[in-house]
Amino acid sequence: MKKRIVSDYILTGFFWASGLFVLLVLAAILMYIIWRGGPSISMEFIFGSPAGYPLGSEGGIWPAIIGTLRLVLLALIFAAIPGLITAIYLSEYGGYSSLARSINLLIQSMMGLPSIVIGLFVYALCVVELRWGISLLAGGVALSIMIFPVIVIFSRDALRAVSNEYRLAGRSMGVADTYTLRRLILPRAAPGILAGILLALGYAAGATAPIMVTAAAIIAGSSGVLLEPVMALPYHLYILFNEHMSLDNAYGTALVLVAMLVFVNALALWLQHIQERTNTR
Repeated sequence: MKKRIVSDYILTGFFWASGLFVLLVLAAILMYIIWRGGPSISMEFIFGSPAGYPLGSEGGIWPAIIGTLRLVLLALIFAAIPGLITAIYLSEYGGYSSLARSINLLIQSMMGLPSIVIGLFVYALCVVELRWGISLLAGGVALSIMIFPVIVIFSRDALRAVSNEYRLAGRSMGVADTYTLRRLILPRAAPGILAGILLALGYAAGATAPIMVTAAAIIAGSSGVLLEPVMALPYHLYILFNEHMSLDNAYGTALVLVAMLVFVNALALWLQHIQERTNTR
């Protein structure tokens, strides 16, 4: 009995130590980025355009911010509805059928695909074969493929987290399953679904590999034309570091990108907390 108690204490201490270590590493990374990038942050840096020679060594990152938002929004347009429909099928209608198992296997396999493989596929299909060129549209397609399985998994789990009592009550009263889904299940799962979408958007916003071969350019206008290249924060950061243009601007860009991702992830966690509270009532 004493050995079991001692082993429980040891395991509990190990888990706490592991969690604290991860938090310390994360805090150290954030503090270092704030320390190095904080002095570069200004209104001119946020809302200005790249300048200097080489280009990007001076000026700001506003076109890269706008390009990132456009890429993410386009990816959301392409992936959200198909992802939600797939999640509804898996949660409400697929059950343990062979088709549902096959779709789950495919989704899990897509989650494990390296993002550069997705980028190269879209490059071969859209940029070369369809002749879209390096463009906003091709980048949006690449990012939508990347975030599709994320949206499906989070939406499916959010739907499954809703108590089965609502489904049973609807069937016992002779209500159609579609009505129960629309009026009871989806509203209670909405915070979790939105949380998954936000996490997917954060995942897309920080991706570099898919857009560097499909959409991003060192300098591009902010017109938003679908068949023109765009600037993006991850690629701009990569260029600043790789070409050693300006480490100060690079750390400033990293700080802006991290701040965006932290905000999105915090909002997603808050929405997940709301769903957990809703489902326990």
